[in-house]
Order: sequence, then C-alpha cells, then structure tokens
Amino acid sequence: GPSEKALAAATAALKEMTLYPDAMGFRLKQRLTQEYGVGAEQLTLGNGSNDLLELITRVFVNPGDEVIYSEYAFIVYALVTRAAGAKVIEVPAKNFGHDLSAIAQAASVNTKLIFLANPNNPTGTAFTLQEIRTFMAAIADQTLVVLDEAYTEYVDDETLPDGLKLLAEYPNLIITRTFSKAWGLAGLRVGFAAASSEITDLLNRVRQPFNVNIPALAAAEAVLDDKEYLQRSVAVNLEGLAQLYAGLDQLGVEYIRSFGNFIAVDFKRDAMPVYDALLRRGVIVRPVGIYKMPQHLRVSVGTKAENQRFLDALAEVLNA
Repeated sequence: GPSEKALAAATAALKEMTLYPDAMGFRLKQRLTQEYGVGAEQLTLGNGSNDLLELITRVFVNPGDEVIYSEYAFIVYALVTRAAGAKVIEVPAKNFGHDLSAIAQAASVNTKLIFLANPNNPTGTAFTLQEIRTFMAAIADQTLVVLDEAYTEYVDDETLPDGLKLLAEYPNLIITRTFSKAWGLAGLRVGFAAASSEITDLLNRVRQPFNVNIPALAAAEAVLDDKEYLQRSVAVNLEGLAQLYAGLDQLGVEYIRSFGNFIAVDFKRDAMPVYDALLRRGVIVRPVGIYKMPQHLRVSVGTKAENQRFLDALAEVLNA
C-alpha cells in the first residue's frame, strides 16, 4: 500500500480542491532541492515522467530531426518521437540492454535527442557510471541526452550512476524521475525532470500550467520525508526478486536478471498462450510483444504471497 504520510497529506490536500494547484510547484521543488542538491531553477514537474518525456520532445525536436533510442527501450520514446515527426533511429540492443557504444556511433549532426533508460523497461538491464561517462564524452554538446531513471531507487549496485550527480558535468543531460515506482504514487501521476537552468527555462515556458494536481504535490512532498517507506519498498523488491529467481530456476525457466521491480521471463516460444493460461488462473502479467519480445512476459515483483501465487500458477501452466 501507499506511504501513510503520503496518504495523510493527499487526503488533507483535498480540502483545497476548489483552488488551482501551485502552477510552479514551489514547495515540492524546495523539498526536491533539499533531497537531491539540485537547484529549483533546474527542476520541471510533470504529470508522471511520461508527461516530461513528451514535453522534452515537443520542446526540442522538430520534424525531420533524428531521435535515437535502443531496441527494447520504453515504448513512450517511440511514441513521442513519431508524434513529433522526427526520424527514428533504433539501435540494436546488446544482451537485451543498451549498446552505448553503438548508440554513440549512430549519432550525427542531425541528432537532436537520445533517450536512455537506466534501468531499462521492460528488460531490467542497466549500464554503469563508467559506461555513461564514456558515452557522454562521445556525444556532441548540441545533442540532448535524456536519462530516464524511473526505477533508480531500486538499484543496489554502487557501479551504476546517479544521474542527478552528473548534471554539473554535462550541460546537455536531462534526468527524468518519477514517484510512481518505489515511492508508491503511481495513481497520482507526479514526476520531475532535472537539467541545466537554460534547458529547464525552455521546458517550463511550454509546460502546461497546473499539470500536477494538489493531492499529488502534497503526497510527493510528504513521501520524501518517509524514508522508512522507501526502505521497505526497496527491501520487499529485493526479496521478491530473489524469490522469483529461485522459483523460476526451480521450474527451469530462463529470465533476464533485473535492476527494476519486474523480471522479463523467457519462455523460448510464443508467450501469449502462457499469458492467457495465467490470466484464467487470476494472475496478470504483461505481454511484451509490442517490444519485439514475443517469447517473454514481464512479471512485476509483488508481495511474498503474490510472488508465490504466480510461481504456483506458472507451474500448473507449464505442467498442463
């Protein structure tokens, strides 16, 4: 369930529903500045990070510009690129993850924007701090790089980057984050982008006013003070990943090890019959055929009981 502090703050904020929300999100920006050491002038608030990915594309990409992203990357990158009338350059993945060297080589003087996800959805793969530094050194200053860190709170590996700490080094870098995952506010839709003040100024000129509602602003501010909730969320996820890995190993089913809160499970055949059979047993997973991964299903990490229910149902399906 949600953070009790976030729930109380959102509930109390409903008393102000006759008012418009703070269009600039002053209090939440101040709290984000305290939490992450990023200036308020570097922050753009969004209706979830999806809103920000679309906004960034709308502000900086013109028809005919090149936009680069990886094979198996978050589907929204393709959607916003095509909506902008830009030229899509999809770079083949390496072991289901970003091939940063190949992405850098694909960039040209016409490349306006590069989308990177770390960890990546739906594969759960991730790249290291050294890899992103090498990549950024190879990218022209006029090309913007969006580092989507929607799942970063789940990362338990010191070799992986914290994008916010790289902003001072790379003026062409934009970080997007969300409160929808480990912070538990998916239904309220709130996220933020961090970038140079120059980039941020342009984003906020175009951003729709009142794009984050009053309860969402209040809940996000409150949940940042609920470190126990975040710690529990991350711990439950790590325990759940271990449980699912062990169960899938016992069933002889392959998967991609994940840095997120989900696992891409490989059935080595069309996965839709497995999906349908699980659905009939009351277990909902995510088909990823739209990502050109028709043999995989994406399984979200749940509670211990939920994970076991999935494993038991999967055993029934595979043995049927």
